[in-house]
Amino acid sequence: MSSPSSPNNPLAPIEELMRAGQQSMKQFDDAIAAAMGVGASRPTSQGMSPFAMYPDYVTQAWRLWNASIVNAFAAGMMPSVQPSRGDKRFKDDAWQHSPYYDLLKQSYLLTSKQLSDLVDQAQVDDKSRLQLRFYARQFIDAMSPSNFPATNPEVIRTAIQTRAASLATGMQNLIEDLKKGRITRVDESAFEVGRNLAATPGSVVFENELIQLIEYAPQTAEIEMTPLLIVPPCINKYYLLDLGAGNSFVEYAVAQGHRVFLISWRSAVSETQYLTWDDYLNLGPLKAIDVVRDIASADKIHVLGFCVGGTILSCAAGVLAARGEHKLATMTLLTTMVDFADTGEIGLLIDENAIALREAMIGRGGILPGKELAFTFGTLRANDLIWRYVVESYLKGATPEAFDLLYWDSDSVSLPGPMYCWYTRNTYLENKIKEPGKTTQCGLPIDLSQVSVPLYLLASREDHIVPWQSAYRSKDLMGKDPRFVLAASGHVAGVINPPARKKRSYWLNDNINRDATTWLEEAQEKPGSWWPDWDDWLKRHSSGKKRAPAQPGNANFKVIEPAPGRYVKQKSN
Repeated sequence: MSSPSSPNNPLAPIEELMRAGQQSMKQFDDAIAAAMGVGASRPTSQGMSPFAMYPDYVTQAWRLWNASIVNAFAAGMMPSVQPSRGDKRFKDDAWQHSPYYDLLKQSYLLTSKQLSDLVDQAQVDDKSRLQLRFYARQFIDAMSPSNFPATNPEVIRTAIQTRAASLATGMQNLIEDLKKGRITRVDESAFEVGRNLAATPGSVVFENELIQLIEYAPQTAEIEMTPLLIVPPCINKYYLLDLGAGNSFVEYAVAQGHRVFLISWRSAVSETQYLTWDDYLNLGPLKAIDVVRDIASADKIHVLGFCVGGTILSCAAGVLAARGEHKLATMTLLTTMVDFADTGEIGLLIDENAIALREAMIGRGGILPGKELAFTFGTLRANDLIWRYVVESYLKGATPEAFDLLYWDSDSVSLPGPMYCWYTRNTYLENKIKEPGKTTQCGLPIDLSQVSVPLYLLASREDHIVPWQSAYRSKDLMGKDPRFVLAASGHVAGVINPPARKKRSYWLNDNINRDATTWLEEAQEKPGSWWPDWDDWLKRHSSGKKRAPAQPGNANFKVIEPAPGRYVKQKSN
Protein backbone atom coordinates (compact mmCIF):
# COMPACT_ATOMS: atom_id res chain seq x y z
CA MET A 1 0.00 0.00 0.00
CA SER A 2 1.44 3.37 -0.98
CA SER A 3 2.25 5.92 1.64
CA PRO A 4 -0.39 8.63 2.05
CA SER A 5 0.39 12.20 1.13
CA SER A 6 1.29 14.52 3.98
CA PRO A 7 2.89 17.92 4.52
CA ASN A 8 6.14 16.07 5.19
CA ASN A 9 5.98 14.27 1.88
CA PRO A 10 4.32 16.52 -0.73
CA LEU A 11 5.63 14.36 -3.58
CA ALA A 12 3.77 11.27 -2.35
CA PRO A 13 0.86 11.71 -4.85
CA ILE A 14 3.30 11.83 -7.76
CA GLU A 15 5.14 8.82 -6.36
CA GLU A 16 1.82 6.97 -6.15
CA LEU A 17 1.01 7.95 -9.73
CA MET A 18 4.42 6.74 -10.90
CA ARG A 19 4.04 3.45 -9.05
CA ALA A 20 0.59 2.97 -10.56
CA GLY A 21 1.99 3.67 -14.01
CA GLN A 22 4.88 1.28 -13.48
CA GLN A 23 2.51 -1.45 -12.37
CA SER A 24 0.26 -0.86 -15.38
CA MET A 25 3.20 -1.01 -17.77
CA LYS A 26 4.55 -4.15 -16.12
CA GLN A 27 1.17 -5.87 -16.60
CA PHE A 28 1.08 -4.65 -20.16
CA ASP A 29 4.63 -5.84 -20.86
CA ASP A 30 3.99 -9.22 -19.26
CA ALA A 31 0.88 -9.74 -21.34
CA ILE A 32 2.64 -8.71 -24.54
CA ALA A 33 5.46 -11.11 -23.68
CA ALA A 34 3.00 -13.94 -23.22
CA ALA A 35 1.32 -13.13 -26.52
CA MET A 36 4.72 -13.18 -28.26
CA GLY A 37 5.48 -16.57 -26.74
CA VAL A 38 8.31 -15.32 -24.56
CA GLY A 39 8.93 -18.00 -21.93
CA ALA A 40 9.84 -17.65 -18.30
CA SER A 41 13.51 -18.03 -19.14
CA ARG A 42 13.46 -14.93 -21.26
CA PRO A 43 14.57 -11.56 -19.86
CA THR A 44 10.94 -10.37 -19.77
CA SER A 45 10.27 -12.60 -16.80
CA GLN A 46 12.82 -10.49 -14.94
CA GLY A 47 10.90 -7.31 -15.62
CA MET A 48 12.39 -6.32 -19.00
CA SER A 49 9.92 -5.08 -21.60
CA PRO A 50 9.63 -7.28 -24.70
CA PHE A 51 10.28 -4.15 -26.76
CA ALA A 52 13.55 -3.65 -24.87
CA MET A 53 14.71 -7.18 -25.69
CA TYR A 54 15.33 -6.22 -29.29
CA PRO A 55 16.69 -2.63 -29.14
CA ASP A 56 18.39 -2.70 -32.54
CA TYR A 57 15.28 -4.03 -34.23
CA VAL A 58 13.03 -1.49 -32.58
CA THR A 59 15.41 1.38 -33.42
CA GLN A 60 15.70 0.38 -37.07
CA ALA A 61 12.00 -0.27 -37.38
CA TRP A 62 11.25 3.12 -35.91
CA ARG A 63 13.66 4.86 -38.35
CA LEU A 64 12.20 2.97 -41.27
CA TRP A 65 8.70 3.82 -40.14
CA ASN A 66 9.44 7.52 -39.94
CA ALA A 67 11.44 7.53 -43.17
CA SER A 68 8.48 6.00 -44.96
CA ILE A 69 6.20 8.67 -43.65
CA VAL A 70 8.63 11.48 -44.56
CA ASN A 71 9.07 10.13 -48.07
CA ALA A 72 5.34 9.79 -48.54
CA PHE A 73 4.84 13.32 -47.29
CA ALA A 74 7.50 14.70 -49.61
CA ALA A 75 5.80 12.95 -52.52
CA GLY A 76 2.45 14.46 -51.61
CA MET A 77 1.07 11.12 -50.49
CA MET A 78 0.88 11.70 -46.75
CA PRO A 79 -1.43 9.06 -45.28
CA SER A 80 -4.58 10.51 -43.80
CA VAL A 81 -5.04 9.05 -40.33
CA GLN A 82 -7.69 10.89 -38.43
CA PRO A 83 -8.26 11.03 -34.66
CA SER A 84 -11.32 9.22 -33.38
CA ARG A 85 -14.56 11.11 -33.11
CA GLY A 86 -14.62 13.33 -30.05
CA ASP A 87 -10.81 13.42 -29.72
CA LYS A 88 -10.03 17.09 -28.99
CA ARG A 89 -6.27 16.78 -28.58
CA PHE A 90 -5.55 17.82 -32.18
CA LYS A 91 -8.17 20.51 -32.70
CA ASP A 92 -5.65 23.33 -33.14
CA ASP A 93 -5.18 24.36 -36.79
CA ALA A 94 -1.44 23.73 -36.62
CA TRP A 95 -2.04 19.97 -36.38
CA GLN A 96 -3.68 20.12 -39.82
CA HIS A 97 -1.82 22.89 -41.63
CA SER A 98 1.74 22.77 -40.34
CA PRO A 99 3.79 20.01 -42.02
CA TYR A 100 5.83 19.46 -38.86
CA TYR A 101 2.86 19.07 -36.50
CA ASP A 102 0.84 17.14 -39.03
CA LEU A 103 3.75 14.69 -39.32
CA LEU A 104 3.93 14.37 -35.54
CA LYS A 105 0.21 13.71 -35.34
CA GLN A 106 0.18 11.20 -38.18
CA SER A 107 3.20 9.35 -36.79
CA TYR A 108 1.60 9.13 -33.39
CA LEU A 109 -1.75 7.95 -34.70
CA LEU A 110 -0.20 5.37 -36.99
CA THR A 111 2.06 4.04 -34.25
CA SER A 112 -0.90 3.92 -31.89
CA LYS A 113 -2.83 1.89 -34.41
CA GLN A 114 0.14 -0.45 -34.84
CA LEU A 115 0.29 -1.06 -31.09
CA SER A 116 -3.47 -1.58 -30.90
CA ASP A 117 -3.31 -4.09 -33.75
CA LEU A 118 -0.54 -5.96 -31.96
CA VAL A 119 -2.77 -6.25 -28.88
CA ASP A 120 -5.72 -7.45 -30.95
CA GLN A 121 -3.56 -10.20 -32.46
CA ALA A 122 -2.35 -11.48 -29.09
CA GLN A 123 -3.05 -15.17 -28.49
CA VAL A 124 -4.76 -14.76 -25.12
CA ASP A 125 -8.24 -15.23 -23.68
CA ASP A 126 -10.90 -12.55 -24.12
CA LYS A 127 -10.50 -10.96 -20.68
CA SER A 128 -6.73 -10.78 -21.04
CA ARG A 129 -7.15 -9.14 -24.44
CA LEU A 130 -9.50 -6.54 -22.94
CA GLN A 131 -6.96 -5.89 -20.19
CA LEU A 132 -4.23 -5.54 -22.79
CA ARG A 133 -6.32 -3.01 -24.68
CA PHE A 134 -6.89 -1.01 -21.52
CA TYR A 135 -3.21 -0.86 -20.54
CA ALA A 136 -2.17 -0.20 -24.13
CA ARG A 137 -4.57 2.71 -24.26
CA GLN A 138 -3.11 4.14 -21.05
CA PHE A 139 0.35 4.02 -22.64
CA ILE A 140 -0.87 5.39 -25.97
CA ASP A 141 -2.76 8.26 -24.31
CA ALA A 142 0.21 9.18 -22.12
CA MET A 143 2.62 9.34 -25.07
CA SER A 144 0.55 11.71 -27.19
CA PRO A 145 2.64 14.61 -28.57
CA SER A 146 -0.06 16.93 -27.27
CA ASN A 147 1.06 16.10 -23.72
CA PHE A 148 4.58 17.53 -24.12
CA PRO A 149 5.41 21.26 -24.30
CA ALA A 150 7.95 20.91 -27.12
CA THR A 151 5.45 19.13 -29.39
CA ASN A 152 2.23 20.97 -28.65
CA PRO A 153 1.72 24.05 -30.86
CA GLU A 154 -0.83 25.60 -28.50
CA VAL A 155 1.60 25.42 -25.58
CA ILE A 156 4.40 27.01 -27.59
CA ARG A 157 2.13 29.74 -28.99
CA THR A 158 0.75 30.57 -25.56
CA ALA A 159 4.24 30.72 -24.06
CA ILE A 160 5.37 33.13 -26.78
CA GLN A 161 2.27 35.33 -26.45
CA THR A 162 2.58 35.55 -22.67
CA ARG A 163 6.38 35.89 -22.63
CA ALA A 164 6.61 32.57 -20.76
CA ALA A 165 4.17 33.70 -18.06
CA SER A 166 1.95 30.74 -18.96
CA LEU A 167 4.77 28.33 -18.13
CA ALA A 168 5.39 30.04 -14.80
CA THR A 169 1.70 29.92 -13.95
CA GLY A 170 1.57 26.28 -15.00
CA MET A 171 4.44 25.46 -12.68
CA GLN A 172 2.62 27.18 -9.84
CA ASN A 173 -0.53 25.20 -10.67
CA LEU A 174 1.51 22.00 -10.53
CA ILE A 175 2.95 22.93 -7.12
CA GLU A 176 -0.52 23.65 -5.77
CA ASP A 177 -1.82 20.30 -7.05
CA LEU A 178 1.12 18.49 -5.47
CA LYS A 179 -0.04 19.92 -2.17
CA LYS A 180 -3.60 18.76 -2.84
CA GLY A 181 -2.54 15.35 -4.10
CA ARG A 182 -4.80 15.56 -7.15
CA ILE A 183 -5.27 17.35 -10.47
CA THR A 184 -7.42 20.47 -10.27
CA ARG A 185 -9.99 20.33 -13.06
CA VAL A 186 -12.43 23.03 -12.02
CA ASP A 187 -12.49 26.52 -10.56
CA GLU A 188 -13.24 25.44 -6.99
CA SER A 189 -13.80 29.01 -5.82
CA ALA A 190 -16.95 29.19 -7.96
CA PHE A 191 -18.87 26.63 -5.88
CA GLU A 192 -19.88 26.11 -2.30
CA VAL A 193 -21.90 23.19 -0.98
CA GLY A 194 -25.03 24.64 0.60
CA ARG A 195 -24.87 27.86 -1.42
CA ASN A 196 -25.04 26.99 -5.13
CA LEU A 197 -24.71 23.20 -4.77
CA ALA A 198 -26.87 20.98 -2.53
CA ALA A 199 -29.04 24.04 -2.02
CA THR A 200 -32.58 22.61 -2.12
CA PRO A 201 -34.15 23.63 1.23
CA GLY A 202 -34.38 20.86 3.80
CA SER A 203 -33.35 19.63 7.23
CA VAL A 204 -31.27 16.83 8.70
CA VAL A 205 -33.73 14.82 10.78
CA PHE A 206 -31.55 11.83 11.71
CA GLU A 207 -27.90 10.89 11.87
CA ASN A 208 -25.63 8.09 12.98
CA GLU A 209 -21.92 7.40 12.49
CA LEU A 210 -22.46 6.63 8.78
CA ILE A 211 -25.33 8.72 7.41
CA GLN A 212 -27.33 11.86 7.79
CA LEU A 213 -30.94 11.71 6.62
CA ILE A 214 -32.28 14.84 4.95
CA GLU A 215 -35.96 15.68 4.66
CA TYR A 216 -36.65 18.28 1.98
CA ALA A 217 -39.14 21.09 2.53
CA PRO A 218 -42.31 20.65 0.45
CA GLN A 219 -42.90 23.15 -2.34
CA THR A 220 -46.55 22.26 -2.99
CA ALA A 221 -49.66 22.59 -0.81
CA GLU A 222 -50.31 18.86 -1.17
CA ILE A 223 -47.80 16.02 -1.29
CA GLU A 224 -47.87 12.36 -2.18
CA MET A 225 -48.80 10.23 0.82
CA THR A 226 -46.15 7.64 -0.10
CA PRO A 227 -42.77 9.23 0.65
CA LEU A 228 -39.60 8.75 -1.40
CA LEU A 229 -36.17 7.79 -0.01
CA ILE A 230 -33.17 8.42 -2.27
CA VAL A 231 -29.97 6.38 -1.79
CA PRO A 232 -27.07 8.02 -3.67
CA PRO A 233 -23.77 6.22 -4.34
CA CYS A 234 -21.54 6.04 -1.27
CA ILE A 235 -18.41 6.61 -3.36
CA ASN A 236 -19.44 10.18 -4.22
CA LYS A 237 -21.11 13.09 -2.47
CA TYR A 238 -24.90 13.01 -2.77
CA TYR A 239 -25.29 16.41 -4.39
CA LEU A 240 -24.88 15.00 -7.86
CA LEU A 241 -28.63 14.60 -7.44
CA ASP A 242 -28.96 18.14 -6.09
CA LEU A 243 -26.83 20.39 -8.26
CA GLY A 244 -27.66 24.05 -8.80
CA ALA A 245 -31.16 25.41 -9.25
CA GLY A 246 -32.72 24.11 -12.44
CA ASN A 247 -30.25 21.22 -12.61
CA SER A 248 -31.35 19.23 -9.56
CA PHE A 249 -33.19 15.91 -9.56
CA VAL A 250 -34.15 16.46 -5.91
CA GLU A 251 -35.53 19.91 -6.70
CA TYR A 252 -37.61 18.41 -9.52
CA ALA A 253 -39.00 15.58 -7.38
CA VAL A 254 -40.00 18.00 -4.61
CA ALA A 255 -41.65 20.32 -7.16
CA GLN A 256 -43.77 17.42 -8.43
CA GLY A 257 -45.25 16.97 -4.97
CA HIS A 258 -43.15 14.09 -3.67
CA ARG A 259 -42.11 14.02 -0.02
CA VAL A 260 -38.41 13.48 -0.50
CA PHE A 261 -35.85 12.10 1.95
CA LEU A 262 -32.20 11.50 1.04
CA ILE A 263 -29.21 9.72 2.57
CA SER A 264 -25.99 11.71 2.86
CA TRP A 265 -23.11 9.24 3.30
CA ARG A 266 -20.21 10.11 5.55
CA SER A 267 -16.71 9.78 4.11
CA ALA A 268 -14.69 7.19 6.04
CA VAL A 269 -12.68 8.46 8.99
CA SER A 270 -10.61 6.65 11.61
CA GLU A 271 -13.59 5.83 13.83
CA THR A 272 -15.53 4.29 10.92
CA GLN A 273 -12.65 2.40 9.28
CA TYR A 274 -13.99 -0.95 10.56
CA LEU A 275 -17.49 -0.65 9.10
CA THR A 276 -18.56 -3.65 7.01
CA TRP A 277 -20.97 -4.19 4.15
CA ASP A 278 -23.62 -5.27 6.67
CA ASP A 279 -23.02 -2.03 8.59
CA TYR A 280 -23.66 -0.07 5.41
CA LEU A 281 -26.99 -1.87 4.98
CA ASN A 282 -28.07 -1.62 8.63
CA LEU A 283 -26.89 1.92 9.33
CA GLY A 284 -27.78 3.12 5.82
CA PRO A 285 -30.96 2.26 3.90
CA LEU A 286 -32.44 -0.21 6.41
CA LYS A 287 -32.32 2.38 9.20
CA ALA A 288 -33.37 5.23 6.90
CA ILE A 289 -36.40 3.26 5.67
CA ASP A 290 -37.66 2.89 9.24
CA VAL A 291 -37.06 6.55 10.04
CA VAL A 292 -38.90 7.71 6.91
CA ARG A 293 -41.84 5.40 7.66
CA ASP A 294 -42.04 6.81 11.17
CA ILE A 295 -41.84 10.48 10.15
CA ALA A 296 -44.29 10.10 7.26
CA SER A 297 -46.63 7.69 9.12
CA ALA A 298 -46.42 5.37 6.10
CA ASP A 299 -46.43 1.58 6.03
CA LYS A 300 -44.58 1.49 2.71
CA ILE A 301 -42.27 3.92 0.95
CA HIS A 302 -40.76 4.44 -2.49
CA VAL A 303 -36.99 3.92 -2.68
CA LEU A 304 -34.54 5.04 -5.35
CA GLY A 305 -30.88 4.10 -5.71
CA PHE A 306 -28.23 5.45 -8.06
CA CYS A 307 -25.16 3.43 -9.16
CA VAL A 308 -23.51 1.80 -6.11
CA GLY A 309 -26.35 3.25 -4.06
CA GLY A 310 -28.68 1.13 -6.18
CA THR A 311 -26.63 -2.00 -5.50
CA ILE A 312 -26.70 -1.29 -1.75
CA LEU A 313 -30.43 -0.60 -1.94
CA SER A 314 -31.06 -3.85 -3.85
CA CYS A 315 -29.25 -5.83 -1.16
CA ALA A 316 -31.18 -3.99 1.57
CA ALA A 317 -34.40 -4.93 -0.22
CA GLY A 318 -33.14 -8.52 -0.27
CA VAL A 319 -32.63 -8.39 3.50
CA LEU A 320 -36.17 -7.06 4.00
CA ALA A 321 -37.52 -9.87 1.82
CA ALA A 322 -35.56 -12.46 3.80
CA ARG A 323 -37.02 -11.04 7.02
CA GLY A 324 -40.52 -11.12 5.57
CA GLU A 325 -40.87 -7.36 6.03
CA HIS A 326 -42.96 -5.51 3.45
CA LYS A 327 -41.85 -1.90 3.74
CA LEU A 328 -41.34 -0.92 0.11
CA ALA A 329 -43.96 0.35 -2.33
CA THR A 330 -41.64 0.58 -5.37
CA MET A 331 -37.94 0.54 -6.17
CA THR A 332 -36.14 2.69 -8.77
CA LEU A 333 -32.62 1.80 -9.86
CA LEU A 334 -30.63 4.35 -11.87
CA THR A 335 -27.57 3.07 -13.78
CA THR A 336 -27.21 0.19 -11.34
CA MET A 337 -25.59 -3.24 -11.64
CA VAL A 338 -26.87 -6.28 -9.79
CA ASP A 339 -25.51 -8.78 -12.31
CA PHE A 340 -21.76 -8.14 -12.64
CA ALA A 341 -21.07 -10.54 -15.51
CA ASP A 342 -20.22 -7.63 -17.81
CA THR A 343 -18.78 -4.72 -15.86
CA GLY A 344 -17.15 -2.78 -18.67
CA GLU A 345 -13.59 -1.53 -18.40
CA ILE A 346 -13.63 -0.90 -14.67
CA GLY A 347 -13.93 -4.63 -14.11
CA LEU A 348 -10.59 -5.10 -15.87
CA LEU A 349 -8.86 -3.36 -12.96
CA ILE A 350 -10.21 -5.81 -10.40
CA ASP A 351 -8.78 -9.32 -10.17
CA GLU A 352 -7.99 -11.86 -7.47
CA ASN A 353 -4.51 -10.52 -6.81
CA ALA A 354 -5.69 -6.93 -6.48
CA ILE A 355 -8.53 -7.82 -4.12
CA ALA A 356 -6.40 -10.20 -2.05
CA LEU A 357 -3.87 -7.41 -1.58
CA ARG A 358 -6.61 -5.01 -0.47
CA GLU A 359 -8.01 -7.60 1.91
CA ALA A 360 -4.58 -8.12 3.46
CA MET A 361 -3.98 -4.38 3.84
CA ILE A 362 -7.38 -2.94 4.81
CA GLY A 363 -9.81 -5.86 4.91
CA ARG A 364 -9.97 -5.87 8.71
CA GLY A 365 -9.77 -2.16 9.17
CA GLY A 366 -8.43 0.73 7.18
CA ILE A 367 -9.49 3.31 4.61
CA LEU A 368 -9.52 3.33 0.83
CA PRO A 369 -8.78 7.01 0.03
CA GLY A 370 -11.31 8.82 -2.10
CA LYS A 371 -8.54 10.33 -4.24
CA GLU A 372 -7.47 6.83 -5.24
CA LEU A 373 -11.00 5.93 -6.28
CA ALA A 374 -11.29 9.17 -8.26
CA PHE A 375 -8.01 8.52 -10.06
CA THR A 376 -9.12 4.99 -10.95
CA PHE A 377 -12.32 6.27 -12.53
CA GLY A 378 -10.32 8.96 -14.31
CA THR A 379 -8.16 6.36 -16.07
CA LEU A 380 -11.26 5.05 -17.82
CA ARG A 381 -11.29 8.29 -19.82
CA ALA A 382 -7.73 9.46 -19.37
CA ASN A 383 -7.64 11.88 -22.30
CA ASP A 384 -10.74 13.73 -21.08
CA LEU A 385 -10.26 13.48 -17.32
CA ILE A 386 -6.47 13.49 -16.81
CA TRP A 387 -4.31 14.57 -19.74
CA ARG A 388 -6.57 17.38 -20.87
CA TYR A 389 -6.12 19.11 -17.52
CA VAL A 390 -2.41 18.37 -17.35
CA VAL A 391 -2.01 20.26 -20.62
CA GLU A 392 -4.39 23.10 -19.82
CA SER A 393 -3.25 23.72 -16.27
CA TYR A 394 0.43 22.76 -16.15
CA LEU A 395 1.59 23.46 -19.73
CA LYS A 396 -0.65 26.39 -20.69
CA GLY A 397 -1.21 27.89 -17.26
CA ALA A 398 -4.95 28.20 -17.87
CA THR A 399 -7.54 28.81 -15.16
CA PRO A 400 -9.94 25.87 -14.86
CA GLU A 401 -13.54 26.41 -15.90
CA ALA A 402 -16.45 26.63 -13.45
CA PHE A 403 -18.38 23.41 -14.05
CA ASP A 404 -20.59 21.93 -11.32
CA LEU A 405 -20.20 18.30 -12.40
CA LEU A 406 -16.41 18.57 -12.35
CA TYR A 407 -16.52 20.13 -8.89
CA TRP A 408 -18.66 17.23 -7.68
CA ASP A 409 -16.39 14.70 -9.37
CA SER A 410 -13.38 16.15 -7.55
CA ASP A 411 -15.13 16.06 -4.17
CA SER A 412 -14.23 12.45 -3.42
CA VAL A 413 -15.41 10.10 -0.65
CA SER A 414 -13.26 7.53 1.17
CA LEU A 415 -14.53 4.05 2.07
CA PRO A 416 -13.90 1.70 5.00
CA GLY A 417 -11.64 -1.18 3.97
CA PRO A 418 -13.88 -4.06 5.17
CA MET A 419 -16.91 -2.70 3.30
CA TYR A 420 -14.94 -2.06 0.10
CA CYS A 421 -13.31 -5.51 0.12
CA TRP A 422 -16.62 -7.34 0.62
CA TYR A 423 -18.22 -5.33 -2.16
CA THR A 424 -15.52 -5.85 -4.79
CA ARG A 425 -15.11 -9.57 -4.06
CA ASN A 426 -18.84 -10.40 -4.09
CA THR A 427 -19.70 -8.24 -7.08
CA TYR A 428 -16.93 -7.54 -9.61
CA LEU A 429 -14.83 -10.61 -8.85
CA GLU A 430 -17.26 -13.42 -7.98
CA ASN A 431 -20.64 -11.95 -9.04
CA LYS A 432 -22.44 -13.57 -6.11
CA ILE A 433 -25.20 -11.20 -5.06
CA LYS A 434 -27.39 -12.13 -8.03
CA GLU A 435 -27.28 -15.83 -7.08
CA PRO A 436 -29.94 -16.96 -4.57
CA GLY A 437 -28.38 -17.92 -1.26
CA LYS A 438 -24.77 -17.31 -2.38
CA THR A 439 -24.27 -14.39 0.01
CA THR A 440 -25.14 -13.94 3.66
CA GLN A 441 -26.02 -10.35 4.45
CA CYS A 442 -27.13 -9.10 7.85
CA GLY A 443 -27.08 -12.71 9.00
CA LEU A 444 -29.45 -14.02 6.34
CA PRO A 445 -29.02 -15.82 2.99
CA ILE A 446 -30.16 -13.36 0.34
CA ASP A 447 -32.37 -14.18 -2.65
CA LEU A 448 -33.10 -11.06 -4.71
CA SER A 449 -35.84 -12.89 -6.61
CA GLN A 450 -37.90 -12.61 -3.41
CA VAL A 451 -37.98 -8.82 -3.82
CA SER A 452 -41.44 -8.43 -5.32
CA VAL A 453 -42.10 -4.69 -5.67
CA PRO A 454 -42.71 -2.75 -8.90
CA LEU A 455 -39.34 -1.89 -10.44
CA TYR A 456 -38.24 1.11 -12.54
CA LEU A 457 -34.88 0.62 -14.25
CA LEU A 458 -32.94 3.38 -15.96
CA ALA A 459 -29.72 2.85 -17.89
CA SER A 460 -27.60 5.22 -20.00
CA ARG A 461 -26.71 4.16 -23.52
CA GLU A 462 -23.10 5.42 -23.47
CA ASP A 463 -22.38 4.53 -19.84
CA HIS A 464 -18.73 3.47 -19.40
CA ILE A 465 -19.20 2.47 -15.74
CA VAL A 466 -22.47 0.50 -15.86
CA PRO A 467 -23.00 -0.98 -19.35
CA TRP A 468 -26.66 -0.56 -20.15
CA GLN A 469 -27.04 -4.22 -21.08
CA SER A 470 -25.94 -5.14 -17.55
CA ALA A 471 -28.51 -2.80 -16.02
CA TYR A 472 -31.14 -4.32 -18.33
CA ARG A 473 -30.53 -7.79 -16.87
CA SER A 474 -31.78 -6.65 -13.46
CA LYS A 475 -35.33 -7.07 -14.77
CA ASP A 476 -34.88 -10.84 -14.64
CA LEU A 477 -33.38 -10.91 -11.15
CA MET A 478 -35.77 -8.99 -8.93
CA GLY A 479 -38.97 -6.98 -8.66
CA LYS A 480 -42.25 -7.28 -10.53
CA ASP A 481 -43.78 -5.47 -13.50
CA PRO A 482 -40.42 -3.91 -14.38
CA ARG A 483 -40.23 -0.82 -16.56
CA PHE A 484 -36.96 -0.28 -18.39
CA VAL A 485 -35.94 3.09 -19.80
CA LEU A 486 -32.73 3.81 -21.74
CA ALA A 487 -31.40 7.37 -21.56
CA ALA A 488 -29.04 8.95 -24.04
CA SER A 489 -25.50 9.95 -23.06
CA GLY A 490 -23.30 8.61 -20.27
CA HIS A 491 -23.32 7.55 -16.63
CA VAL A 492 -23.98 11.02 -15.21
CA ALA A 493 -25.35 13.11 -18.07
CA GLY A 494 -27.90 10.42 -18.91
CA VAL A 495 -29.32 10.69 -15.39
CA ILE A 496 -29.04 14.43 -14.77
CA ASN A 497 -31.21 15.76 -17.58
CA PRO A 498 -33.80 18.34 -16.40
CA PRO A 499 -36.90 18.51 -18.63
CA ALA A 500 -36.73 22.30 -18.91
CA ARG A 501 -33.47 22.08 -20.82
CA LYS A 502 -35.05 19.95 -23.55
CA LYS A 503 -31.84 18.03 -24.19
CA ARG A 504 -31.04 14.50 -25.27
CA SER A 505 -33.63 11.72 -25.51
CA TYR A 506 -34.60 8.32 -24.13
CA TRP A 507 -35.94 5.02 -25.43
CA LEU A 508 -39.04 3.09 -24.35
CA ASN A 509 -40.29 -0.39 -25.18
CA ASP A 510 -42.94 -1.99 -22.97
CA ASN A 511 -42.07 -5.44 -24.27
CA ILE A 512 -39.11 -6.40 -22.08
CA ASN A 513 -39.32 -10.10 -22.87
CA ARG A 514 -36.51 -9.55 -25.32
CA ASP A 515 -32.75 -9.65 -25.25
CA ALA A 516 -31.15 -6.22 -24.89
CA THR A 517 -30.29 -5.81 -28.58
CA THR A 518 -33.78 -6.70 -29.76
CA TRP A 519 -35.34 -4.49 -27.10
CA LEU A 520 -33.42 -1.47 -28.40
CA GLU A 521 -34.14 -2.27 -32.05
CA GLU A 522 -37.87 -2.25 -31.30
CA ALA A 523 -37.79 0.69 -28.85
CA GLN A 524 -39.22 4.11 -29.61
CA GLU A 525 -36.97 7.12 -29.13
CA LYS A 526 -38.57 10.07 -27.36
CA PRO A 527 -37.07 13.57 -27.16
CA GLY A 528 -36.14 15.22 -23.89
CA SER A 529 -35.81 13.98 -20.33
CA TRP A 530 -36.95 10.70 -18.82
CA TRP A 531 -37.81 12.44 -15.52
CA PRO A 532 -41.52 13.03 -16.33
CA ASP A 533 -41.92 9.37 -17.33
CA TRP A 534 -40.53 8.32 -13.94
CA ASP A 535 -42.72 10.85 -12.11
CA ASP A 536 -45.86 9.51 -13.82
CA TRP A 537 -44.86 5.91 -13.04
CA LEU A 538 -44.16 6.67 -9.39
CA LYS A 539 -47.47 8.45 -8.89
CA ARG A 540 -49.35 5.50 -10.40
CA HIS A 541 -47.93 3.40 -7.57
CA SER A 542 -48.62 5.92 -4.81
CA SER A 543 -51.55 5.97 -2.39
CA GLY A 544 -52.98 9.44 -2.95
CA LYS A 545 -52.21 12.91 -1.62
CA LYS A 546 -52.40 14.77 1.67
CA ARG A 547 -51.68 18.24 3.02
CA ALA A 548 -47.99 19.04 3.18
CA PRO A 549 -46.53 18.97 6.72
CA ALA A 550 -45.84 22.29 8.37
CA GLN A 551 -42.57 21.13 9.93
CA PRO A 552 -39.90 18.53 9.11
CA GLY A 553 -39.37 15.46 11.27
CA ASN A 554 -41.61 14.49 14.17
CA ALA A 555 -41.50 13.97 17.92
CA ASN A 556 -39.20 10.97 17.53
CA PHE A 557 -36.89 12.52 14.96
CA LYS A 558 -36.34 16.21 15.43
CA VAL A 559 -34.37 18.61 13.25
CA ILE A 560 -30.63 18.39 13.90
CA GLU A 561 -29.41 21.06 11.50
CA PRO A 562 -30.33 22.62 8.13
CA ALA A 563 -29.55 20.78 4.91
CA PRO A 564 -27.10 19.93 3.44
CA GLY A 565 -25.67 18.96 6.83
CA ARG A 566 -22.12 18.43 8.09
CA TYR A 567 -21.28 15.10 6.48
CA VAL A 568 -21.42 16.29 2.89
CA LYS A 569 -19.09 19.20 3.69
CA GLN A 570 -16.35 17.02 5.15
CA LYS A 571 -13.36 16.54 2.87
CA SER A 572 -11.84 13.09 2.42
CA ASN A 573 -8.15 12.34 2.63
